[in-house]
Amino acid sequence: MTNCIMVQGTSSNAGKSMLVAALCRIYKNRGYKVAPFKSQNMSLNSYTTKENGEIGIAQMLQAEAAMTEPSVHMNPILLKPKEEFTSNVIIHGKSIGDMNFYDYQHKYHDKALEAIKESLDILKEKYDIIIIEGAGSPAEINMRKEDIANMEIAHLADANVILIADIEMGGVFASIAGTYVLLDDYDRSRLKATVINKFRGNLDILKPGLDRIEEITGAPVLGVLPYDETLKLPEEDSASLTTHDFAKDKDITIGVIRLPKIANFTDIDPFEYEDDVSLKMIGINDDIGEVDAILIPGTRNSTEDMFALRESGLADQIIEKSKDIPIVGICGGLQILGNIIHDENKQESKHGTIKGLGLLDIESQFSRSDKIVTQSSAIIPDTLNGLAGEIFKDIVGESVTGYEIHEGTTTLLNSKALLNIKKGQGNNDDGMIDGACNNNVFATYFHGIFHNYNFRREFLNYIRTKKGLETKYGEDPYETQKDYSLNKLAEIVEENLDMGVIDELLFSK
Repeated sequence: MTNCIMVQGTSSNAGKSMLVAALCRIYKNRGYKVAPFKSQNMSLNSYTTKENGEIGIAQMLQAEAAMTEPSVHMNPILLKPKEEFTSNVIIHGKSIGDMNFYDYQHKYHDKALEAIKESLDILKEKYDIIIIEGAGSPAEINMRKEDIANMEIAHLADANVILIADIEMGGVFASIAGTYVLLDDYDRSRLKATVINKFRGNLDILKPGLDRIEEITGAPVLGVLPYDETLKLPEEDSASLTTHDFAKDKDITIGVIRLPKIANFTDIDPFEYEDDVSLKMIGINDDIGEVDAILIPGTRNSTEDMFALRESGLADQIIEKSKDIPIVGICGGLQILGNIIHDENKQESKHGTIKGLGLLDIESQFSRSDKIVTQSSAIIPDTLNGLAGEIFKDIVGESVTGYEIHEGTTTLLNSKALLNIKKGQGNNDDGMIDGACNNNVFATYFHGIFHNYNFRREFLNYIRTKKGLETKYGEDPYETQKDYSLNKLAEIVEENLDMGVIDELLFSK
């Protein structure tokens, strides 16, 4: 028999994803086979599974916490917002097209619920425990009939629910009490306990409020989770890029263009684990300033973001900087760095075909009806030119891995390929090459390229050498610290929450 428990939040970003990850690691460490599950996720940060399907990046991290292979069934429905209340709808990892919010909520509800049930049944056959994450808040009473993310799933999975609330946002007791009050008796019967998250300060000051909220709700507060600034784990919501406290004043500064439609920004995560690297987020109307390299990340809309770069004048700044420092593009960033993005049918946006930055001699086109979604691998070729040839000369022939999620394809003109494909799609339909390099610029369709320590190490060591800094080798700080953070997160939860009550909610049905 598979046991399920669910974590819901008083709001988005209350800490649901992290609590689920912690519980996955805790019960895995106790010897159980554990899987995360989020029935419906809305996120632009996605990951490609071995089934070559997309899931939210949070479910990938939770699967890592559970030490199991990520699967499309851990996130059967992924919604990727596009524009004007429209999202790309992904079911069991595959895109079924774009839908506006109303049509999805009212016309696709039953089919979506069927997909959720199918995935939940598949996971129950393989795992002892399923830790389920809700979405947003269960108290969206205007949409209860259409719910397929919160209480409807708790009933479906026969899961007791823990409610988590973020004290840092203010009004924590009102949000907890309000959630309980707004739920009807049927849904409230699932809500068994509360957790308060992101607390800073003296816990004694909070105790009268904890006692009172237990009286109001009739449910225990399992504990208060402290805010720990040392934890470094991938963020799912692009809103975090405006609130995240990036380290400053390190020896190396990498400028990251914060495109208006930025997506899969977890590509920059490994740099945060390097103790001599700062990340500088550069908004569309910002001055680039002094940086040692520029990274143009993925985007859900290359043509719109290229238009915005040109209109704001940031395009001219990037072109000027390319004379002196490395410029790197990933996925949409690759397309933006080329001569032109062909979009005659306005598949991407109303702008249609648009000129790129012209820093790579390539052309991209949107003509395929299907999205390329695949895990990929490649080797560093000996044909690199420009700065890429200098940076990666010591790892020619070595392998790198990544994952691809793109609708466009790219044709090389006089630029050289960055990678020789072993598995995946890359630039062209023949799937033989990926990316491009020329002068100080290189780019790839591989998300996760800098998660490869050999690739990231050589890139940073080039910059270190240019600045007269000591080069670095040894263990990958990203992989080491990420696993450390997952273990520490689990320890924080075990130390601060009443795990006896959680055990009872999970195993006593």
